[in-house]
Amino acid sequence: MQKEIEIALNPEELDAPDRILQMGSKKLKVTLERIQGFHIRKRSIDARAKQVLFRLRVVYFIDEPVELPKHISALQSVQDATAVIIIGAGPAGLFAAYRCIERGLKPIVIERGKAVQDRRRDLAKINREGIVNPESNYCYGEGGAGTYSDGKLYTRSNKRGDVQKVLSIFVEHGATEDILVDARPHIGTNKLPHIIESMRQRIIECGGEVHFDAKAIDITASFGKVTGVKLENGEWLKAAHVVLATGHSARDIFELFRSKGWQLEAKPFALGVRIEHPQAIIDQAQYHCSVRPENLPPAYYSLVEQVDERGVFSFCMCPGGIIAPCATDHSEIVVNGWSPSKRNNPHANSGTVIQINLEDVANAAEDPFALLNFQREIEQRAFTLGGGNLVAPAQRMVDFVQHKVSLDLPDNSYKPGTRSVDLREVLPSFVYRALQGALPIFGKKMKGYYTNEAILVGVESRTSSPIRIPRDKDTLQHPDVQGLYPCAEGAGYAGGIVSAAIDGMNCIDAITV
Repeated sequence: MQKEIEIALNPEELDAPDRILQMGSKKLKVTLERIQGFHIRKRSIDARAKQVLFRLRVVYFIDEPVELPKHISALQSVQDATAVIIIGAGPAGLFAAYRCIERGLKPIVIERGKAVQDRRRDLAKINREGIVNPESNYCYGEGGAGTYSDGKLYTRSNKRGDVQKVLSIFVEHGATEDILVDARPHIGTNKLPHIIESMRQRIIECGGEVHFDAKAIDITASFGKVTGVKLENGEWLKAAHVVLATGHSARDIFELFRSKGWQLEAKPFALGVRIEHPQAIIDQAQYHCSVRPENLPPAYYSLVEQVDERGVFSFCMCPGGIIAPCATDHSEIVVNGWSPSKRNNPHANSGTVIQINLEDVANAAEDPFALLNFQREIEQRAFTLGGGNLVAPAQRMVDFVQHKVSLDLPDNSYKPGTRSVDLREVLPSFVYRALQGALPIFGKKMKGYYTNEAILVGVESRTSSPIRIPRDKDTLQHPDVQGLYPCAEGAGYAGGIVSAAIDGMNCIDAITV
């Protein structure tokens, strides 16, 4: 017999299996001798009260042996199977390839960037020299933007597909089983590359193909049906099914669609800044302590506020993290954040953003590129005001609210460097006003948040794609091109690693052969 209950533990009890057994025995009213073992199904931190607790959903095995859930992918050889071309080797593309093999289809993954380890040299140039390789950067390359952008696996996409399957596949390829349990699962940028490599090797072993430095420059179609993909090197790959998983920054793909007259739509996205605090400030506020106990992880926060009927919210919060330069061109500033698996850096950062709606930008209802052009203009303005070499415009938090240019800037994790700038010169006025109103209120919600020890770094602009590539809600195919499946973040249908992976698998499930 199996019984699942919730228990609450002090942090020091988390690694005490005898205590977990005792609590199960007491709550279930059975003797310890009858409990053969237990399995922790979910784990979360409850920091609402002064005493911080871990809340666990625990399955106890009573009068029967312990049987832990396991997921082993049922993969087969697809060497000679029907081919599906997948453009992009991010989470959507890789999981689409995985699903192809499960369904007996041969994935041919083409990725404009480099293999995951080769990307490191280009990232080093970005951070040390401010030099961006437009084809190999924090957005492009094996694993996509997620590989070097933290590895957060938290999602609200439970209704879209099998979240647990996605997590289990990660575990199969080297992630710890903690991600199956934690309420906010996280792999870490330092561990993700090896997991991504393992997934790629598995795909190849089963007869799939993965090609790097393979930029798609054309998607060919005849009589309204896709026929293949042309690469920059002149090669033409033929297939009747193409999954478009290019990510939110592949602006050239949008231009390709425009040149062909294929439908596109402007889509709201979020814009703002990345805010960084000393991690100790966040720990003190969230854990109600002067020094974070060793048995608690670096603290997380989530904040939201309405200012003049416009929502301001934290996004992609990175405890113990680093602010990263995520531009895909030489003349723009784009920032994001990531954390290593231990989250042991001295800073905490989070995007703090406002949704940009169609009515905020002229002609957005008629011009699918209006919001993209708006996004690009702000990124280029940030680059100019930063002074070049990916130096980012920045301001202390209280100075930002009080309209003061900061005399100096606090130590921070953004490696290319920061320059003191009045961020009113960077941000649209309505974005600035919303942030200006929200930050002091956030300080009332979370003690210590509103401080000049915090730095605002601009701009956080690639929160999602500003263009949607439409698709039929049932077939998931583009309305103008049969066999073309717009997928995940780049097409406007996902946000984050897990939801992108799910959408990749869903696109493959929509294929009929």
